[in-house]
Amino acid sequence: MVGSGNTTSLTLLPAVLGLLGDRVNALRVPIIGRNIGRGADSAEGRFWQRIVEAVLRRPVLSLLLAAGAMLAIATPTLGLHVGENGVNTLPGHLPSKQGYLALQREFPAQSPYPAEIVVSGGNASARADLVKLQKKLAADPRFAPGTIATSPLRSGVSLLTVPVRGDASSNHAVSALRDLRSHVIPGLFAGSGATVLVGGQTAIYSDYYNASTNPTPIVLALVLGLSFILLTIAFRSIVVSLVSIALNLLSVGAAYGVLTLVFLHGFGAHLLGFQQVPVIDAWVPLFLFSILFGLSMDYQVFLMSRIRERYDQTGSTRDAVSWGVASTARIITGAALIIIAVFAGFASGEMVAFQQMGFGVAVALFLDATIVRSVVLPSVLSLLGNRCWYLPRWLAWLPRVEVSRHPRGELSPEAG
Repeated sequence: MVGSGNTTSLTLLPAVLGLLGDRVNALRVPIIGRNIGRGADSAEGRFWQRIVEAVLRRPVLSLLLAAGAMLAIATPTLGLHVGENGVNTLPGHLPSKQGYLALQREFPAQSPYPAEIVVSGGNASARADLVKLQKKLAADPRFAPGTIATSPLRSGVSLLTVPVRGDASSNHAVSALRDLRSHVIPGLFAGSGATVLVGGQTAIYSDYYNASTNPTPIVLALVLGLSFILLTIAFRSIVVSLVSIALNLLSVGAAYGVLTLVFLHGFGAHLLGFQQVPVIDAWVPLFLFSILFGLSMDYQVFLMSRIRERYDQTGSTRDAVSWGVASTARIITGAALIIIAVFAGFASGEMVAFQQMGFGVAVALFLDATIVRSVVLPSVLSLLGNRCWYLPRWLAWLPRVEVSRHPRGELSPEAG
C-alpha cells in the first residue's frame, strides 16, 4: 500500500494538477476558503503566529510547562503490560463469548485450548517421567487432569493433553505455560534423553508475544539510526536531527502513557466507551511506534524545511521559527485532523485491540500537532538559537540535499 501511495503521489496527482491548473481552486469552501493559500498572512496564520510569539517571549517557562505535561502523560508507560486480550474482552453479544462463558461456568476444569505435550525418544525412564508430569499437573491449580495417548504411527512418541484453566491468552495461562516449559518439564525429564515439546493455543500465544516484543530493540535502533542519518543530510545539522527524534519519541511516549492510563488503569475508559483490560495487545505498541514516528517525522520535515528556508533568508532563528510555524500550521493541523478522524473510526469499534490502536494514534497526533509543534519545538529552537544549525567540520563532506527550498530572495510571508 505504501508503494502504491507513493506511485500515485508521484505520477497521477501531478498529472491531474497539471490538467486542472488554476482551476484546482475553483470550488472553495465557504468562509474559510478565501484564506486558502495565504499562509502566514491569513487569519489562521496570524492566530498561530501570536501563539508562537507568546511562547518565544518566555521560552524557558513554555518549555518546562509543555514538556513537563508531555512527560507526565508518558510516565504511566512504565507500567505498560503487553499480551493478548482474548475471549473475555469480546462483545457480549457474540456467540463465541457466550459459549466460552458457559463452558467456564459449567465445566471449569475443561478448556477448548489445552496444552499439548509431546514426548519422543529417550531412555526407559521417559515414559515414567511423563506419568509423573501428568500427576504433578493434575495437582497444580493452574491445570486440570490430563490424558496420555501413544502415537499409532511412530513408536516411542506419546502425547499428554492437559487443560489450562482460564482464557488461553490470559497472563495467568501464559505464565503457567512458560513455567511448564522452563522449570517443570526440564526438572522432571533431566537425564531421560527425551525430546519434550509443548504446543497448543496458549503456547502459540506465548510464542507470539515473544515474536512481537523481541525485535523491538532492533526496530528502534534501525528507525532512530536511519532517521538521524537522513535528517542530518537533509538539514545539515546534527542538532535538528536530535531534536526531531527526541520530540517524536515524546509524542510516542505520550501515546503509550495514555493507553496505559485509559485501558489498563481505567481512567475515563467508560466515558469514552472503552473497557478496562489487563494488557495492551502485543502488536499495538510496535505498530503505534512505526505509524506515529513516520507521521510525526513527515510533519517535522515539512515544518523544519520552512524554518530553514526562512533562516537562510534572514539569519534569525527566532524569526524563522515564528514564520515557519505560522505558515505551516494550517496544513499540519488539517492533515492531523484528517488522520485523527480516520483513526477515531477504529477507536469507535468494539474490538479492544483496534480501540487501543485508533485511540493511541488519535491522541498522539493531536498532542504532536498542537503542544509539540507549537510550544515545545519553538521553545527548544529559540533557546538553542543559531546552534540549531551546528554541523561538525568532519561532516562537511555530506551531500547538500535541497528540502523544498525556495531560491534566495523569492521567499515572502505570503508563500504557503
